[in-house]
Amino acid sequence: MLKPYDELRKIDVSKYTDKRDGFDYLNWAKCIDLLRENGAERVYFEPIPDEKTGNSLRMTDVVFTDTKNTNRCYETRIKVVIDDNEYYMQTPVMNGKNPVKDNSMNQNRVWTSMCRAFVKCVAINTGLGFDLWLKEEDARNFENDIPEFDNKVAFDAKVDIINNYAKKFHLDIPKWLETNGTDWDHLTELQAAKMIHALTEKYGELVSGQGNRKAD
Repeated sequence: MLKPYDELRKIDVSKYTDKRDGFDYLNWAKCIDLLRENGAERVYFEPIPDEKTGNSLRMTDVVFTDTKNTNRCYETRIKVVIDDNEYYMQTPVMNGKNPVKDNSMNQNRVWTSMCRAFVKCVAINTGLGFDLWLKEEDARNFENDIPEFDNKVAFDAKVDIINNYAKKFHLDIPKWLETNGTDWDHLTELQAAKMIHALTEKYGELVSGQGNRKAD
């Protein structure tokens, strides 16, 4: 029998997490493992197909255009089964903190969305890993107070910092930009700031130097 909510919430899951986009993520497989270690006998999740299309990916009919890229509101919906209990969770398909653009939508994005929904659903309903989501929401609320300059091209100073990270840690920044639906010429000040935040979280702070907007 699964332990009660209060006990599961006390479990320190931080030792099992990976850092991504500045946040700690609990792997879906480890989440299942922890539930079983704490009394669950049956744990799994499965997609709930869109009633119109029969596909795992749900989407609005409205297309949005951002510079040269298009996207829609994409979501996934899953059913989570833990012993005799069934829960449901519907979440947006995101690329870190950003919506997924049409040019980077793929099966992996859909799968990642469902896995994230599973872990979040478990946290809400059982308490396991709930504090991870508190930390994420606190960070998001803090970011809401930052003045945004999303329409302005990234300043050279921020480009220099990103390139310094790329050179030191041999990072494929153009590929990273592509997966976020942009490139060096269209990188905005806000996007650059978020990239630097993610790099700092993973590698620590660097002293900025000379950079090149077109560097690899």
